[in-house]
Amino acid sequence: MDGIRLIVGLGNPGPGHEHDRHNAGFWFVDAVARAHGGGFAKEAKFYGEVAKSQLGGRPVWLLKPQTYMNRSGQAVAALASFYRIAPAEILVAHDELDLLPGQAKLKMGGGSAGHNGLKDIGARLGGPGYWRLRLGIGHPRTLQLEQQVVDFVLHRPSREHRQEIDDAIDRALRCLPDAVAGHFEAATMKLHTR
Repeated sequence: MDGIRLIVGLGNPGPGHEHDRHNAGFWFVDAVARAHGGGFAKEAKFYGEVAKSQLGGRPVWLLKPQTYMNRSGQAVAALASFYRIAPAEILVAHDELDLLPGQAKLKMGGGSAGHNGLKDIGARLGGPGYWRLRLGIGHPRTLQLEQQVVDFVLHRPSREHRQEIDDAIDRALRCLPDAVAGHFEAATMKLHTR
């Protein structure tokens, strides 16, 4: 089975959004670049910031779309088409309301659960046949907060929740070499077992 050749982190560009929960995907690809080498540079033709890393001796592209969340698919489709990367070789890291901070899940396909970034990527790639790394940020109701969801995702998490999200990112980093090598079962086992 083919492994991951492109890792996409979802988020909104600009310093005003840097610490938003919605930018958990950016936090993940930044962590990949730090752990495996690769500096991000703006690439106009890919509508984003792009880096190239080595994982387990395999080259992997890293992408942070700079189009705002609801047009993330534009960047993903442009880079994937240029380098002939199939949807099944793409891993999209994103914030997930249905998981608590500190939880992370790896899955292939599925619905977008109202996530505009995923919705746009699915539309541009012709379906949901790509991998997702779902990074839990919690839901305002689960966390007993009165905030509207839109407001919640566009604000920074508490220090405690940020630490839990960072811990989940660290666990995801440890299972990444397996995913890049195409050993998705091993990667999933590693991530889902604490």
